[in-house]
Amino acid sequence: MKITRTVSMTLLATNATASVMQPAQALEAQAFIDRVEAVYRHFGYELDFGPATLEGNTITVQGVTANLVGGEGSESAQTETTFTFSGVTERDDGSYLVDNVTVPDLDTPIKAEPPGHITLADIRAEGLFIPAGEPTVTDGLQLLQRISTGPLAVTREGEEVITMESLDASSTFEPELGASDLTMVSSEMKISGLWADLTTLNEVVDAEASAMLEQVGLSEVSGDVTQTLTWSLEDGHMEMEHFLFDFADLGSLDLAFDVMGVTPALLEEANTLGEMHSAVEELSEEEQQAQLVEGMALLQHVEIVSASIRYEDAALVGNLLDYYADKAGVDRATFVESLQAQAANMLADVGVVALSDLFDPAIDNFLDDPRNLEISINPATPSSVLVLMAAATNPEGLIAALNLNVDVNQ
Repeated sequence: MKITRTVSMTLLATNATASVMQPAQALEAQAFIDRVEAVYRHFGYELDFGPATLEGNTITVQGVTANLVGGEGSESAQTETTFTFSGVTERDDGSYLVDNVTVPDLDTPIKAEPPGHITLADIRAEGLFIPAGEPTVTDGLQLLQRISTGPLAVTREGEEVITMESLDASSTFEPELGASDLTMVSSEMKISGLWADLTTLNEVVDAEASAMLEQVGLSEVSGDVTQTLTWSLEDGHMEMEHFLFDFADLGSLDLAFDVMGVTPALLEEANTLGEMHSAVEELSEEEQQAQLVEGMALLQHVEIVSASIRYEDAALVGNLLDYYADKAGVDRATFVESLQAQAANMLADVGVVALSDLFDPAIDNFLDDPRNLEISINPATPSSVLVLMAAATNPEGLIAALNLNVDVNQ
């Protein structure tokens, strides 16, 4: 969404403007700004800085324009706001650390129709790192230690369409921020008081759909989003304990996974492979086959320990069942029975008995009493993605290998 991308690029621009070092060395200051632009271009962002001034170890930069690399037709984020960087230090290896950066409250117009504004208050970033040399995957993990904001408001034609109370995202690094021998990253994120008026999304919501959203309680949504993740770079053990979308009066969706083998070296190989093939406009059949083989070779290093997705219903499913039952001219119980029969027939058509055995009773129970539903995989031992892909030719065997489970109202 253009609004989200604009805010994202504005905050990244805040991060990127880590700037000019050493008193009375304007030429080196400009060289550093050029370096910042090069680093962020490597990670997909084009930055154009305004004038920068230095006093002691504090730098101020007047404005920045940010855009996505190769983002033809995308909306640029531009502001003349003054960014203040405090506690700037240059390290022996040529990299830079900044204690924190503060930004005055933003009020940015939205150029697209219909016109509007984005306001964002209490913006603060801590622990900025600008690496020396060719940026690596490990460098990219450490560009920002923490970012927080206060209230966000997006208005269209004078009406609020999206608001947020606060955002706080932080990471801790072992042994420390900016370490070349980084071994562990732990991150947490919380978006509090998120609210959106879905009826204003005219591009995707027509009058009939808008009426349906209102009847099932989806005309507006509000809630929080939280995430917790740890990543051991040495063995590639990455665990997302939860990625929770919790919306009042509707329900919550929680994602979790535990995988092995996701190392920086693997990501570097995947990135190199992607760049090589993206440079070619059209691949021949032989090149496509070679790309597939190379991709599968990388997947053999990634192992799945476990994964799950859990939905807790507050009112949404019940409201949807009532709405569509009324539209069909039947009572809810009759409508639920028809859905259960349709689902059973669809599963039977697939022809995998183990799949029907798992999902038939789960669907029946959830539609009868929609409280919660969880789908999880827990292989007896960590299984590589490549092995599981090969096992997919035998669905019954794959279900057993994954130890696939479906739990309802647990």
